[in-house]
Amino acid sequence: MNSRKHIALLLAAGNGRRMNDNRPKQFIQVDGESVLRHTMTAFERHPLIDDLYVVCTPEWESFVRSEAEAGRITKFRTAIEGGPESFDSLRNGIEALSKSGYTEGDIVLVHDAVRPLITQDIISRNIEVCEAHGNAITALESYEAFLVSEDGQRSSAVCPREGMMRAQTPHTFPLSVLEKMMEESAKRGICHSQSLFTLAGELGIAPLYVAQGDMLNFKLTIPQDIAIYKALKRT
Repeated sequence: MNSRKHIALLLAAGNGRRMNDNRPKQFIQVDGESVLRHTMTAFERHPLIDDLYVVCTPEWESFVRSEAEAGRITKFRTAIEGGPESFDSLRNGIEALSKSGYTEGDIVLVHDAVRPLITQDIISRNIEVCEAHGNAITALESYEAFLVSEDGQRSSAVCPREGMMRAQTPHTFPLSVLEKMMEESAKRGICHSQSLFTLAGELGIAPLYVAQGDMLNFKLTIPQDIAIYKALKRT
């Protein structure tokens, strides 16, 4: 019998400057429910998720707790203090889990709180792929080619779509691997990385295994994303 636990670690400490709102995008209310609560509910509903943690800034901790209570998120355990940058928040989250009595084989799904339309299938696939191969990165095949540009105005190179994939979250690893990644990044002086999977690449962790994503599992980044989210949420 598999006794390992599956832990959701939601990153919700960003300030969402591009959203042009008076609150971070993960706390924006749509139809009386915050984006964060919607995301928490997805993990609450999945039968294989045991525990859920939210990394947030201290001034939003009481809000996070109230949203968990209002949403009847029984798997919510606590809020973890975030840092000034996303990498700091990730590190704080992993360090907090390391001190919470989990075992090395327990699996952690690190997910952006601003991807509220994550499906149950995505969560299942992350767990299945990680248990089979040791890690899982949610990703989608690209249906478009890419221009390479340094200034957003001119391009001098093209990336064909063949072999290109767009990463989403969750990024899923055993807790023991995440602990080693944090230790190694500290040794190498790595204190900034775009995401957990890019950090894995910097540290030479390969191969990374793909858990199939979904077009609806998009990241709320700009005001237009909220409009799309509202429309999809109401259908």
